[in-house]
Amino acid sequence: MTAAVAPVAGTVRPGWEGVREAFARGQASDPGAAQLAVHRHGRLVVDLWSPGAAAPGGPPFGPDSVGVLMSVSKGAVAVCAHLLAERGRLELDAPVARYWPEFAAAGKEGTTVADLLAHRAGLPAFADEPAGVTGPALFDRDARVTALAAMRPVWEPGTAFLYHALTYGHLVGEVVRRVAGVSVGVFLAREVAGPLGLDLWFGLPRREEHRFVPQFAVRPAPTAGQIAAAVGGLGLAPGDRLATALRASAAELAAATEAFGTRAGRAGEFPAAGGIGHARSLSRLYAALIGPVDGTRLLSPATVDRARSPHTDHLPPPAPLDRLDGPDRSRFGLGFELPRPGEPLLGEGSFGHAGAGGRLGMAHPESGLAVGYVCTAMSWEPSAGPDPRWTEWTAAVREAAGIPEAA
Repeated sequence: MTAAVAPVAGTVRPGWEGVREAFARGQASDPGAAQLAVHRHGRLVVDLWSPGAAAPGGPPFGPDSVGVLMSVSKGAVAVCAHLLAERGRLELDAPVARYWPEFAAAGKEGTTVADLLAHRAGLPAFADEPAGVTGPALFDRDARVTALAAMRPVWEPGTAFLYHALTYGHLVGEVVRRVAGVSVGVFLAREVAGPLGLDLWFGLPRREEHRFVPQFAVRPAPTAGQIAAAVGGLGLAPGDRLATALRASAAELAAATEAFGTRAGRAGEFPAAGGIGHARSLSRLYAALIGPVDGTRLLSPATVDRARSPHTDHLPPPAPLDRLDGPDRSRFGLGFELPRPGEPLLGEGSFGHAGAGGRLGMAHPESGLAVGYVCTAMSWEPSAGPDPRWTEWTAAVREAAGIPEAA
């Protein structure tokens, strides 16, 4: 029986034909649309898209369509911080308070910039109430930053790590703003997207709205009651600050995701999850981190090595979650995710960031590979392992580049 394939358009360089076939197979069961781009040594070798069904009622999907990147955005925030560090304007091991004095409140005087980048800061939610911060207040950047500066950490910074789903962007972004004098969105546009010609924004310009294709969920979002029950199942008492933070973070993420479906939500800078772009720009961004792209390289090899070195492998999640720690725990460098069984990226040595629903941006310096994948259907379930849409084309990319399979 012939395997099902999705319609695919675009181009591949000679030797990369297998990636087209693998992408078509991976998209066969996807109810949405997707783009896949691959650079090798700074050269675009794969530029594909599957028009799929786009989004219910949405505009047609094509090679220049752009969409919400969710947490893939975090990698772009990290790039901004590493650029400032490479230029000698930001010391990653320095206390955050050196650049943002108000942050020293409530026991955070020793929290470092690296703690923010590696999700070790103990500030995983914007509020100390289970309902979190939602509605227009969630997009009030000044209020959110002020609240984070005053907040007492849920755990002692640097002693444990846990994903900062939304606060990451405001924490690192505020350090960038204090050092550079402009918001992280303006800095990204001026220092990264502009020089590289990327269609990548924190805050989608109105002139680009016609290219935006919305995302859609393939399963209902969990209710507040279901989230509370799940948190309780972790062994956390209802009034525990970590339990409160987990519930708040989930509520805030749901509210932000819904807001990205509106013009106001897309126009606002929401750096942890609200980046907007397409696969070709993601791939080009990561390519410029590891080598020159049309004469432009963003980071030195030493900076890349520091960014992709493990910064959480030696730490547990905060208690009592440490009792549930397992082999597929998240792994972080400085602002980037590192390979693990449920998110293998391009194998050992690679780094990048996935986003809710299945988006992915990543690079493998040793092979010169950089990849961007953007989809409209939010179907990836991280607890179930790698997104089935990734697996075939990832293997095909590695094969075309001559990267041996892991033992």
